[in-house]
Amino acid sequence: MASDQEIVARGWDAVGKGDWDTLLADYTDDAIFVMPGQNDVLNGKAAIKSALENLGAAVPPGFDITGVRNIGDDGEVVSIVNWKCDKVPDGSQIAILFRLKGGLVFEERWFVDTEQWKAAF
Repeated sequence: MASDQEIVARGWDAVGKGDWDTLLADYTDDAIFVMPGQNDVLNGKAAIKSALENLGAAVPPGFDITGVRNIGDDGEVVSIVNWKCDKVPDGSQIAILFRLKGGLVFEERWFVDTEQWKAAF
């Protein structure tokens, strides 16, 4: 069985390929997903997949992930994600918490500098 860090890393590989089915195979059916700038929590794989298919609307123009480092295991993994976009060309970081149980993600929660994030749009 893959470690929680390996599951999260596999997810980032799938994100890089735009392969949402592979990504969501490691999520529970009732997983929740919280991104900055959204008032509502996305509940369940169908809602998460819909958001991912419209990812361009949820991230700043020119958004590009330039690096990922995963920390933790045993039910909680934090990804430190380096990113840049058109209005933040020098880049910044996001911390994303993944909570897992039985090898599946049941919660993904993004933590960002909300003022910087809003200004990036």
